[in-house]
Amino acid sequence: MWRLPRALCVHAAKTSKLSGPWSRPAAFMSTLLINQPQYAWLKELGLREENEGVYNGSWGGRGEVITTYCPANNEPIARVRQASVADYEETVKKAREAWKIWADIPAPKRGEIVRQIGDALREKIQVLGSLVSLEMGKILVEGVGEVQEYVDICDYAVGLSRMIGGPILPSERSGHALIEQWNPVGLVGIITAFNFPVAVYGWNNAIAMICGNVCLWKGAPTTSLISVAVTKIIAKVLEDNKLPGAICSLTCGGADIGTAMAKDERVNLLSFTGSTQVGKQVGLMVQERFGRSLLELGGNNAIIAFEDADLSLVVPSALFAAVGTAGQRCTTARRLFIHESIHDEVVNRLKKAYAQIRVGNPWDPNVLYGPLHTKQAVSMFLGAVEEAKKEGGTVVYGGKVMDRPGNYVEPTIVTGLGHDASIAHTETFAPILYVFKFKNEEEVFAWNNEVKQGLSSSIFTKDLGRIFRWLGPKGSDCGIVNVNIPTSGAEIGGAFGGEKHTGGGRESGSDAWKQYMRRSTCTINYSKDLPLAQGIKFQ
Repeated sequence: MWRLPRALCVHAAKTSKLSGPWSRPAAFMSTLLINQPQYAWLKELGLREENEGVYNGSWGGRGEVITTYCPANNEPIARVRQASVADYEETVKKAREAWKIWADIPAPKRGEIVRQIGDALREKIQVLGSLVSLEMGKILVEGVGEVQEYVDICDYAVGLSRMIGGPILPSERSGHALIEQWNPVGLVGIITAFNFPVAVYGWNNAIAMICGNVCLWKGAPTTSLISVAVTKIIAKVLEDNKLPGAICSLTCGGADIGTAMAKDERVNLLSFTGSTQVGKQVGLMVQERFGRSLLELGGNNAIIAFEDADLSLVVPSALFAAVGTAGQRCTTARRLFIHESIHDEVVNRLKKAYAQIRVGNPWDPNVLYGPLHTKQAVSMFLGAVEEAKKEGGTVVYGGKVMDRPGNYVEPTIVTGLGHDASIAHTETFAPILYVFKFKNEEEVFAWNNEVKQGLSSSIFTKDLGRIFRWLGPKGSDCGIVNVNIPTSGAEIGGAFGGEKHTGGGRESGSDAWKQYMRRSTCTINYSKDLPLAQGIKFQ
């Protein structure tokens, strides 16, 4: 999901807003981080001690006040007043009114607005990336890279705004034209998760906007400051263009707001990113009203290394896919299948690579591995490690909580489990890699597909025939099927999403724009006759 040119990585590291010593004077320990001098940059994003979490052309919020915390030290950053149900109702009404204006603007001009949003994000990329690092916990280059992903999808959407449309089809009747007409669905609700609090909204927002839709966003409560900061940037662009702010509305909130969105017939499409468990409930609520849902749910992704694999590619790929974002990507590699002839060598190389992972504050430019997002995630990590042991697994690296402030756990490798072990079929959002031996292609392809999720997968091989069998109908059943690269790191030009319990939704590139539009088949008679289809005579 993350791509960032090396030059930008270096620049991001050098210009970190969070650079500086870890320790702070004791006098500051009980205060919000936003009030401490080294975090004064947060105010460059328009943030303050208590922030309004509702935007529909004006800022407000009458719901509960929550505090968000830094996962690296569990200290409070700032507060956000969430939306009440009354705020939600008011926001939906304003968004639908704003749609009447937005839908009348030609698509290329809508693309121009999205271009300006991308430019505004680009101007704030360092400070916004620093906020992602502070509030979500991912390392700085990933935080900056996530904002870059939103910028990239804006650029992509600008071009798309001049290309979307349907074909003119040949009619079987003379004097008739048969065309496909694509129109916006209207109001797109977007519920995003904590792990990609900027990029996933960007995928949905940029494409939905150029298609002529208005957006209503509910981010994860634990990354509410990011939601507020991003919306402030977008709101300024809309204001400068004298457009209704409700085109891009925000309602920070919890399950009550999410449930309202799922059940609301005025929400024409609901895009939900999160766990399979919650996504199933959301999908059922939307389906009950015959609405549209776009689901991006769990992944239990596998890397397969065959006997002819280039180990200089396998080891860094498995390392990045398993421990990047501390194992909290939907595309994280959780299973590694290694051919029995190279199993021990790969495991030994992996252990050496794991030992070199630089752990620390996520904003330190030398760090590759930061904390889990919450204390609850740490508990889930420990539970999964213990369950793996009970099922016969051996922890050959890691497996413990780190003795330092924040939500840090050791990146972990487990061997010795059966491919069908229940814990290996359970997605744990943590840096745990289960390693298995296999004998042949047929069995390992089946093992890849036997889990309920179907998001991402990758094989490492030089065998051209095997590559195309992997890509074919009897190969991987995932939405992302890679060869000689990690399971994570999707580019925006392709449609992103998965099959089975991953939800079947597609976002970002390719023809994912169609999810945000409705299609009409239109037959136009420009003759003076009335021939019926299929040659039917009705006289």
